[in-house]
Amino acid sequence: MTVAVIIPVLHEGRCLGQTLSHTQALGFDEMIIVDGGSSDDTCAIVQSFVESLGTHSSLPPFATRSVRFMTAPRGRARQLNTGAGASGCDVLLFLHADTLLPANARQALLTALAEAACVGGRFNVRFDSPRLPARVISRLMNLRSRWSGIATGDQAIFVRRAVFESLGGFADIPLMEDIEFTRRLKRAGPLASLPDEVVTAFRRWEQQGPLRTILLMWTLRFLYWIGVSPHRLQHFYSMVR
Repeated sequence: MTVAVIIPVLHEGRCLGQTLSHTQALGFDEMIIVDGGSSDDTCAIVQSFVESLGTHSSLPPFATRSVRFMTAPRGRARQLNTGAGASGCDVLLFLHADTLLPANARQALLTALAEAACVGGRFNVRFDSPRLPARVISRLMNLRSRWSGIATGDQAIFVRRAVFESLGGFADIPLMEDIEFTRRLKRAGPLASLPDEVVTAFRRWEQQGPLRTILLMWTLRFLYWIGVSPHRLQHFYSMVR
């Protein structure tokens, strides 16, 4: 099976270069970066990275060489759907711009998908901070995901392309698109909860304080679960971005 990594970006210049270099070395078949209207140096970083691949003769043979840069209307769901629609791969892996995959990511997900019934899955998450709150929050995220079958974008969701298309992709909503999608995905078949860890930034939790942020995130998710529209919740979510 071929695997594409799709990375939605918006004002991610401070972390994107590291993510691109790290991911490109992992041997995926495609990398598709979809910008939603960045006004910082995000686009310049991606364009420079793509151009460098054409002149870099010392790349290892397994490195990803098919890297594309696209634009789409702002909104993570729209950007993810645009990237998915441009890919011809059998498996789609959706990666945040501030998240690093484990070295064995490709093999781990292909091993999970070797089980014919498995429709997709996610990785465990670990924050890039050694602080106790970071370790506690990531542990709770992984436990909640394993118990509920619901994953967030921080956990690098992957899915068979045919299943993604049959579900109509991500809903065109301003937030909670990951939760809404995996909610439908788990009804399509078994999901793999991989123990391998992605490492993601702890920045938004530190900006507002871990306790305040986790309370706000849990409140938003509770309101979403009881039926409050993501469009109404969007204003409050901007407080932790």
